Amino acid sequence: MQPGPDLQTVSIYAPVVAQLAQVEEQLRELCQTDIADLDPLLDYALRSGGKRVRPALTLLAAGFHEHERRRSLIMASAVELLHLATLIHDDTVDNAGMRRGKPTINKLYGSHVAVLLGDYLFATSATFVCDTEVIRVIRRFSETIMELASGQLIEFFTTFDPTKARRLYDERIYRKTASLFCTSAESGAILSGAPENQVQALRRYGYNIGMAFQIVDDLLDVQGDASEIGKPVGNDLLQGVLTLPTIMLTERYPDDHPIDTLFGAIKNGGGDVDGLLKQSLAMINDSGIVPDCFAIIRDYCAAAAAALDDLPDCPPRRSLLEMVDYIRERSR
Repeated sequence: MQPGPDLQTVSIYAPVVAQLAQVEEQLRELCQTDIADLDPLLDYALRSGGKRVRPALTLLAAGFHEHERRRSLIMASAVELLHLATLIHDDTVDNAGMRRGKPTINKLYGSHVAVLLGDYLFATSATFVCDTEVIRVIRRFSETIMELASGQLIEFFTTFDPTKARRLYDERIYRKTASLFCTSAESGAILSGAPENQVQALRRYGYNIGMAFQIVDDLLDVQGDASEIGKPVGNDLLQGVLTLPTIMLTERYPDDHPIDTLFGAIKNGGGDVDGLLKQSLAMINDSGIVPDCFAIIRDYCAAAAAALDDLPDCPPRRSLLEMVDYIRERSR
């Protein structure tokens, strides 16, 4: 359960690599319960990969000030557990069979077990946060759970409906993705005793890097390789989820795009779904939409970097700037 090598090779995690090892140890200890059937489920969920970006963000945000690190380590574990819980629930709602190139919990054990395991991880993350004994952090974490759930609800009620998608897109990806990035950075700053202006600066950083991160994922879904992204290309479209590239396609070609026909074929169980999907992806990739998405990603990355302007130069700040570069390069 180590961070992905692509991040390590650019030294982003260097200032907190020892602390991340402690987080991994805390997560491993969760696999040793007194319920024999639960342990292998937890072990599989916790070993299913992932770059540990969110706990690293918490630890880096906490690294600007000397402090007693027990609480920031607990918080780093909590945000990762919350992230894993949301992935399990999302995969179950979407009936997804693959995540990061491996079978999902719901694929292996069924949706009932997956929902309950997600609930278990949600509850465990909450107990971790309570152990910080900082009411502001506990409240923010609770708000984040609400935001994650409401983001999923927004997605559900806007599926297969291009008329709602653009209006609610920014709010949806904030709630589903960027909110946890915000909380990861903000809570690390709070627990380190940072002054309020630095707390807010790191929250802004988390917001912008989280928004960029999600749009990169949107792009990977329409132009990535299945072996690289760990799920079928175009999976969002097959689920009726309109991401930024697809929204731009419907806006740019309001009377000449295949999305409505594709959605009709999916919902009605007829028509050439594969052919319509390939046509949709080809139009997105051949229309100039991808460079326009790159430009939006670069804007969010620039805002994330600017949020750090008034923070002191130190290894954590340099790593956060490297993380901006990593996100920006990941989209190319």
